[in-house]
Amino acid sequence: MPRPVIGLPTYHHWTKGAPDERALEMRVSYCHAVAAAGGAPLLLPLIDDEDATDRLYGMLDGLLLCGGGDVDPSCYGAPDGGRNHNVNPARDRFELALARRALADGMPLFAICRGVQVLNVAAGGTLVQDIPTECPGALQHATSPRLPPEQIAHTVSVVPGSRLARALGRDGQAFAGAAVPVNSRHHQAIARVASGYVVSASASDGIIEAIEPSADASTPDSWVLGVQWHPENMAPVDPVMARLFRAFIATCRR
Repeated sequence: MPRPVIGLPTYHHWTKGAPDERALEMRVSYCHAVAAAGGAPLLLPLIDDEDATDRLYGMLDGLLLCGGGDVDPSCYGAPDGGRNHNVNPARDRFELALARRALADGMPLFAICRGVQVLNVAAGGTLVQDIPTECPGALQHATSPRLPPEQIAHTVSVVPGSRLARALGRDGQAFAGAAVPVNSRHHQAIARVASGYVVSASASDGIIEAIEPSADASTPDSWVLGVQWHPENMAPVDPVMARLFRAFIATCRR
């Protein structure tokens, strides 16, 4: 069968200069993970052209929301606490619109790090703006950029029987009491989970690490999953994380 086309929304590279001279960016690790799982990554340019975006969206079999800067708190009705980094309103508008459209259409959607936060906001949830100041005693979730990107930071507990558990290949009781090692590069997290979604993984400090639609959601058959860690970095060396992308691509084929 032909490779399913997976849309990856790009974002502005943080360089000085006129807005029209900024570069659009996407980390190669996301593209490699999609291709290795059998998909064809298609970069979606962050441009203010609805017709062009609509044409590209029509080519997609799935949507991948990737990591990056913080979501503007105004998107979820909160005041700015002063600890947000690399906020890009244009990217917020672009990705929130794509996410809401994909959810409405039942398009498979996989969301990573910032992506799971965008997914939660798109569905009506809120965010923790800064874990260290808002969640005393939390683990170190924002690990040093000098460490290898696949470096394990902590473990997460996965809900048995969840879509995440099935995607990881450890369904049912295999996850009872199990700790899944993950990397971590974020200082924000999900606060209030959007209506119709449930937590499918969490860290030992209570920080939400994954969400998915609840079993009684209005579109339970659509494949939607968001994780707070970076499986695209772990997939080349961790077969368990590679299964996440294979599960996503398999659904997009159908």
